[in-house]
Amino acid sequence: MAMTDITRREVEQAMAEFDRLGRDRFLQRYGFRRAVRYLLSHDGKLYDSKAIVGAAHGFLPGQQPLTWKQLSGGAKHAAGLLRRLDFSVERGGGSRPHEDLIDRIANLRVNRASGQPALYQPIALLWAFGRARRGEARLLSWSETEDAIKALLERHGMRGERPRPDYPIAALHHAGLWELHSHTGSVPTAKGDSKLRRWFVEQHPSGGLPELVYNLVRHSAETRLTVIDVLLGTFFQDLEYGPLLTDVGLYDANVADDGLDTGEQQDEWKEQANLAAQYERWCRIVDNRENENRGRRVPRTAFNPIRSSSAHRAVLHRSQGRCENPDCTGQPTDVTDAGQPILEVDHVMDLALGGRDHPSQMVALCPNCHAAKTRGRKREQLRATLLDVAMERHTALRTDEETE
Repeated sequence: MAMTDITRREVEQAMAEFDRLGRDRFLQRYGFRRAVRYLLSHDGKLYDSKAIVGAAHGFLPGQQPLTWKQLSGGAKHAAGLLRRLDFSVERGGGSRPHEDLIDRIANLRVNRASGQPALYQPIALLWAFGRARRGEARLLSWSETEDAIKALLERHGMRGERPRPDYPIAALHHAGLWELHSHTGSVPTAKGDSKLRRWFVEQHPSGGLPELVYNLVRHSAETRLTVIDVLLGTFFQDLEYGPLLTDVGLYDANVADDGLDTGEQQDEWKEQANLAAQYERWCRIVDNRENENRGRRVPRTAFNPIRSSSAHRAVLHRSQGRCENPDCTGQPTDVTDAGQPILEVDHVMDLALGGRDHPSQMVALCPNCHAAKTRGRKREQLRATLLDVAMERHTALRTDEETE
């Protein structure tokens, strides 16, 4: 028998053995290493895809498990087999999950018959990202998913999208960005009309974001803001996306919060080698959202939570938890309830007076220095100093990133 003779039954037997033995003992028993690129995701658990396929072969009648040598170079083939059996396979299992997710979203295949990208998949993803951000259930019944996405398509289908949730969900499933459970047979491709609709009505699958994607969007502010920025820049150019993001809960001043505790925050700031790279990523989001209004007549003070949240986060990251006033006489050693330093991000030049909502014109200040900058007799002198500090630190970090 060949690897292609493996069915869902053998894979499920291998997963059951994985659960019984635990990951390390399972891999040791079959002689496989931990997966780096491909993980099988099933019922909220992750499995090493290549090892699972190798073990599954041993559950075929009269067959032995396949060794890593027999599957050498076959990780993609193992992943392909699992996908053909309608399992969900994650890319980036151990190396660069953030980068892999961004790459998949940027390269989504969408209908462009009108000359512009259709918004079915982006709208469905933004809805799911909003749920992940709030910590809501990862998997939902088809009726719940259908009702929610249908309503969003009706309200925000800015390029004539029909209220057909089955289109984006089928497409996202085949792109590895959506799990579907509790059904039989393969999920049809996002083509045709009545056949696709009938499959979802008859199968009524539950589904949602893969676990790795859900957790990244849930816990990583960097990933959350980056995927939103990529979707907006790729699919929503020249469109007013604010109402949609508001509807799905991704358009407020706290969208960049990720709930790091004190220890995690300090560990993040201690990674000096990554400071410039991380700062650059935040600033790039700010620049993208700022550039979208070039050529448009919009108020200088127009509030964009994606830009503002990214700028706020960039400044805090740049400050490394310390007041950026060079003449600061001391800041509180206490922290907030969330474990954050008591710092206030401030626009050195008020937006209404021509300032920019940009890290190059923003600083992190302790409460005393913030009060001095706002109400002190020497506030204008301090404002000039802080503007120089903000620009110097901003330029230095972005230059460091360019030269690495």
